Amino acid sequence: MTAVGALAVPALADSATPANPETSPVAREAHAEAAVPGTPCSVSTRACVDLESQRAWLIRDGRVVRGPMTISSGGEGTPTPVGHSFRVYRKDEHHVSGESTTREGRPAPMPYSTFFADGGIAFHAGDPSRSSAGCIRMETADARATFAELQDGDKVQVVNASEEDAARAAAR
Repeated sequence: MTAVGALAVPALADSATPANPETSPVAREAHAEAAVPGTPCSVSTRACVDLESQRAWLIRDGRVVRGPMTISSGGEGTPTPVGHSFRVYRKDEHHVSGESTTREGRPAPMPYSTFFADGGIAFHAGDPSRSSAGCIRMETADARATFAELQDGDKVQVVNASEEDAARAAAR
């Protein structure tokens, strides 16, 4: 979370994109750190998401404790934000969506929601074969494990592996 006065808010996306080739200081710092073996993320993170491969990992003390987990991310028009400094800021085991509905018109369930980015972006249980409105959908067992493992304030990195590899090589 980023402190703003007495408030704490989730971090904003900080990574370079094709539209913004400048890499932020936060991203440069992440690229200077060692990567967790088998992932594109730095050792200081607790959760790693690779949007290119649609996989995620839980990390503790620089080692993978769960993963790779199959995920789905945001679809066209609702992309999942990329960044190196997201922080878990809220958890809700029985969350229901304020945006998406079921076929019956009821708010869509988002069990085991672990929120980490602006706009209500969270890890949660859901069908990982369908794109989301920006969240990270995963199998129920993986969402339950993510919910149990991550705590408020834990760092989450959402990246594209090929961009991370290139940035780490350039940082050497």
